[in-house]
Amino acid sequence: MAAGARNRPMSLAGTINQYEGVEVDPTSLPESAVRFAELLPTSLQEWRQAGCRLVWLKVPLARAPLIPTAVAEGFVFHHSKPDHLMMTLSLVEDAYIPHYASHYIGAGGVVIDEQERLLVVSERYRRDNSWPHWKLPGGALHQGESLVEAAIREVREETGVETRFCHLAAFRHWHGYRYGKSDIYMVCRLAPLSTDIRKEDREIDRCEWMPLRTYLETEQVHEFNKSIVRAALADHHLVPGSLPTMSLPGKHEFFCHPAFEQARSAESN
Repeated sequence: MAAGARNRPMSLAGTINQYEGVEVDPTSLPESAVRFAELLPTSLQEWRQAGCRLVWLKVPLARAPLIPTAVAEGFVFHHSKPDHLMMTLSLVEDAYIPHYASHYIGAGGVVIDEQERLLVVSERYRRDNSWPHWKLPGGALHQGESLVEAAIREVREETGVETRFCHLAAFRHWHGYRYGKSDIYMVCRLAPLSTDIRKEDREIDRCEWMPLRTYLETEQVHEFNKSIVRAALADHHLVPGSLPTMSLPGKHEFFCHPAFEQARSAESN
């Protein structure tokens, strides 16, 4: 046997997490599907003997030809992203594999100016184009984005209006939204810092400041959107708060009743 062959690893590199699951190092995956077919069975045998319960196999897009070999060994798809596919294999019958993300998260902004006008939009792509369907500016959160940041950004992108966050007014939980996932829609009360509208033309057909009473009375507004605005006008709401147990500043958001945050602040002083 050549020295190079003797020095080649006989199994895949991986780390064992706190749940006794093996996380395969993607950089250890060979380019050759033939070589992968040699390494994978040996690796699975070692992990079973070590008492591991499951295997997480992250296959980069560049290693996509390895997927059929993994499937042949019993791996199944868990989730995918543009640059990789995550696969899993249970090594024991009762191994627990957590589901991937189950929800979409969106944020909408209720923006009311000093003249009691509400900032509203009508989307360009809608089922019925016979008349505008007025709704609130808003959309999905970006990866790593906070709720407050998302609400302010969506209003800015769709209308050009700058705002500041006031409070969290309500949220709606909806099953069967898209691709079998559920949706949580957070309703934020925002205060305008500007009033000039610069409409986003690709997605938004119309955008305007509408008298609040008109919005709540017109038939061109869905009752759900009217309820959102009424909730934002109510006295009871949630404001950003803080908890002493929170770690990693900037990675958490906590919303609570104003009285709770005031009491907690008083206790710490």
